[in-house]
Amino acid sequence: MTVEEFEEFYAQAVTRLTGQLYVMLGDLHEAQDVVQEAFVKGWSRRRQLDRGGQPEAWIRTVAWRLAVSRWRFRRRTADAWHRGGVSPPHVAGPEPDQVVLVDALRELPPQQRRTLTLHYLCDLTVEQIAAETGLSTSTVKTHLVRGRAALAHRLRDPLIEESTDV
Repeated sequence: MTVEEFEEFYAQAVTRLTGQLYVMLGDLHEAQDVVQEAFVKGWSRRRQLDRGGQPEAWIRTVAWRLAVSRWRFRRRTADAWHRGGVSPPHVAGPEPDQVVLVDALRELPPQQRRTLTLHYLCDLTVEQIAAETGLSTSTVKTHLVRGRAALAHRLRDPLIEESTDV
C-alpha cells in the first residue's frame, strides 16, 4: 500500500472504525484513541496490510486488542490503589447525552458486545467474525443470540408495556 493509498484508506475508514469501536467499548474518547493508535501501527505495516486484503479488519482487531490491554492496565492500577489503602482519583461518569443503545450495550459482556457490533455495524458474517476474533462459529452464534436477547430485555420501554396492559 503506497502512502497515498494508506491516506485514502484512513480518510475512508477512520470515522467508520471509530464508530464501531465506540459501540464495542461504550466510550467515544477511548474508541478514538485506540483507533488512532491502531492506524499508527498500521502505517509502519502498510505494505503488509495490502497483502492481507482486509486492512480495515486488521485495524479494528488491533484497536480492540489495544482497548483490552488498557482495561487490564486500569484494573491492575485500581488493584494497586486498593492494596495501598488509597482511593483512586475520581473519574467523571458518562455524559447525560449517552445513547440508550450504547448504555445497554455497555451492560453486556465485552465479547457479546464486540460480536454484535461486528455483525450489525460492520455487517460481517458469522464466519468473518469467527475469523477476526478467533472464536468458533458456534460461539459467535451463541454470542449473537444471547446478546440480542439481553438487548431486547434492556431496551424494552416500560411505558409502552403499561399502555398495552390496560
